[in-house]
Amino acid sequence: QVQFVQSGGGLGQPGGSLRLSCAASGSIFSIAAMGWYRQAPGKQRELVAEITSGGSSNYADSVKGRFTISRDNAKNTVYLQMNSLKPEDTAVYYCNAKNVRTAIHRYLEAWGQGTLVTVSS
Repeated sequence: QVQFVQSGGGLGQPGGSLRLSCAASGSIFSIAAMGWYRQAPGKQRELVAEITSGGSSNYADSVKGRFTISRDNAKNTVYLQMNSLKPEDTAVYYCNAKNVRTAIHRYLEAWGQGTLVTVSS
């Protein structure tokens, strides 16, 4: 079973920065893509950013130029550096992993438990 430990988040000020991290564990051989999704109250979950094992990344238009995703393949860890925060960035942020190969199973998709990010003065 794939498990995630998410950290970071909390309260950030408009224009400020926060950093999220997510470490996956569970006898993992490889993870094709890792990323972050978010869900604001009353809204659907949406992709924020995603990065492949080869380092290719894509971002939601709303965060381009402000957020940076990075990944440490050796540690099965993904990071999200969030700069120039806006109140509309307030949401629960979920770590996501796609095509996870472990010692006993292949998971098409797995999710972290979520962490709340609140942007407010």
